[in-house]
Amino acid sequence: MDQLRQIEAFTAVVQHGSFVKAADRLNLSKAVISRLVLELESQLGTRLLNRTTRRLSLTDSGSAYFERCKQILDDLAEANAEASATSAKPTGRLRINAPLSFGNLHLAPLWGEFLKLYPEVELEITLNDRMVDLVDEGFDLAVRIGRLQATSMVSRRLASDRMVLCASPGYLARAEPITCLQDLARHSVMAYSYASWGDTWTFETAEGQSETVTVKPRFWANSGDTCRAAALADQGIVLQPAFLVGEDVRLGHLVPVLPQYQRPPLDIHAVYPSRKHLSSKVRAMVDFLAQAFQQPGWA
Repeated sequence: MDQLRQIEAFTAVVQHGSFVKAADRLNLSKAVISRLVLELESQLGTRLLNRTTRRLSLTDSGSAYFERCKQILDDLAEANAEASATSAKPTGRLRINAPLSFGNLHLAPLWGEFLKLYPEVELEITLNDRMVDLVDEGFDLAVRIGRLQATSMVSRRLASDRMVLCASPGYLARAEPITCLQDLARHSVMAYSYASWGDTWTFETAEGQSETVTVKPRFWANSGDTCRAAALADQGIVLQPAFLVGEDVRLGHLVPVLPQYQRPPLDIHAVYPSRKHLSSKVRAMVDFLAQAFQQPGWA
């Protein structure tokens, strides 16, 4: 415990540039701060700070030690925040953003159960398919599907899903036969505007080989539901996740096309700004969603 106090004193001196300011920050006297730093140097057997009447500077040993000490204190603060959030009772408004189709089909049935479990939490749900900025737009949590971009956000994988290439029996009955991937270039395609792959669709064969086809959509929509509706109306081929079209395939309203070709699975994540000072309501929601999707209904 004494060494932790010494590390706190040393780190505060470096961060604030003086013993006086460090003393004010830690609510201790300058003499106590000075003593703690001297004791630390004595224990380590090395000088950490160069002291003159005008300024302080770190020695080479002090610079390396400061970086490690800062990380230790940051880790301790994070551990304390996590323990506090775990023990605290979830309360207050929780703002969540999620994709439109997935939110309506698979998240909406869960909200009532969550509210029963945590009666002091209020939910504000926003559904859209654009990539929102959680911090700038004031969201506590987002559910995102697909590859995550490099970001400072923290994520937890909730589930995965497969992509399904399919069309209605009516469309397939009147269209040209589809026997290979390149045949798709001659067919009517219902394209999802936000898909990261655009008009270039890459699949893997059963042997693990990669094959690509460039499609020519006659229909674009920024809603998977709209693409699905067009496919059900015999207008063409869609490439959509099983959570959206899986039931249609099971009922025979849509038929898989070239099932020997597969797309990489889609991961579904809960994303939130930071582990540090994570509120109990966010932690409760992330844990709740992870439990809810252990065995997803579309699998």
